[in-house]
Amino acid sequence: MEKINYLAFAIPAFFVFVYLEYMLAVKRNKAHLFKYESSVANISIGIAERLLNLFIAASFYELFNYVYQNYALFNIPNIWWVWILLILATDFVWYWYHRLGHEVNFLWAAHIVHHQSEEFNLTVSARITTLQALIRGVFWCALPLLGFHPLMVVVILTVHGAYSFFTHTQLIGKLGWLEHVLITPSLHGVHHASDDKYLDKNYGDVFVFWDKMFGTFQKEEEPPTYGLTHPIKSNSFLWQHFHYYLEVIEACRKTDGTWNKLKVVFGSPALLDQEIRPKLERRFLQHKSTATAKFKLKGYINLQLGLSVVILTLTTAFWAYINVFDALAILIFVLITLINCGALLEQRKWIYYLECVRLILLFGFVLYQLDWVELIFLPTIVLIILERTFALSSLYKNYVLQYEDI
Repeated sequence: MEKINYLAFAIPAFFVFVYLEYMLAVKRNKAHLFKYESSVANISIGIAERLLNLFIAASFYELFNYVYQNYALFNIPNIWWVWILLILATDFVWYWYHRLGHEVNFLWAAHIVHHQSEEFNLTVSARITTLQALIRGVFWCALPLLGFHPLMVVVILTVHGAYSFFTHTQLIGKLGWLEHVLITPSLHGVHHASDDKYLDKNYGDVFVFWDKMFGTFQKEEEPPTYGLTHPIKSNSFLWQHFHYYLEVIEACRKTDGTWNKLKVVFGSPALLDQEIRPKLERRFLQHKSTATAKFKLKGYINLQLGLSVVILTLTTAFWAYINVFDALAILIFVLITLINCGALLEQRKWIYYLECVRLILLFGFVLYQLDWVELIFLPTIVLIILERTFALSSLYKNYVLQYEDI
């Protein structure tokens, strides 16, 4: 067990802090700061990102090391004051990565997911996609390029990321003189706001220096309205990840000429045709009145989400002992489960069939592991027999989906 990944303990720690924040919100009569559907969506996106990142985390370090060994501009020593330079350099790189993520369409397509929530609490910090992490990793290469050792970079990125987790809350008010030095929850709440005066402000992650230097600083005045200027109308795991890519593709399709298409991809989100998203929503989303998840439905979603968290924690802890085939099987099972959670919130009628696929894959994997390959089709046959005998789809609809009137 000497290869256990102790970063796995950060996962239950996350939920401990979320629980404490929620209990404090209840005590202060602010339970409205949490919305069940949004919290499920936030956590689902976070689980997917953490799981997918297990496949690429080692590659990040190898990339940093390659850049450091071959292209480092300076030989920066590992002494105490260098760590101060490193945290400043890290936040400076973050500022420009973050700012460009808001100003360039193909970068915004990855980052927009973080801004979709109309709530602002600790669960929002989990709304990071793997595509965003990949883009961010490219920007972090600037640090080993300068000459900071990759191990130092990884350590400081861990600290940097941990700090930003605590800036996603409304339960901490303004912090006096610290507002002039650090990005506080109040200042980061401004960044997540959709009000005109707050748009494209406070890109820093730890320090306010860069926003003040480059003219993007804004203190909180009126209470912010959180979310996108044009809110998405879905809790779908897939739609939240990919809707903006579809918007960019649709904008390119409607634009003539290669140069003009490139201007769409690398252009500003503010210039994208705002009529595209409503058209895509009419094409892809289920049209119904907004439904509030009932107790039985919540219990079913909670069970699936809890199972995903347990799998993520164990997979992270014992990653060094898991072969590629098993890791891919775990990934597919968890991703289907997360898609299920979003589809259940949407009360999609096709979810039953995805559930059947998940069960077939799960039992098929178990049979394969037991070396009972000849029985690999047994789960499919059993499900067909059960469907014909007990009408499972009807039972599922009546006891799990509980559809609202459309």
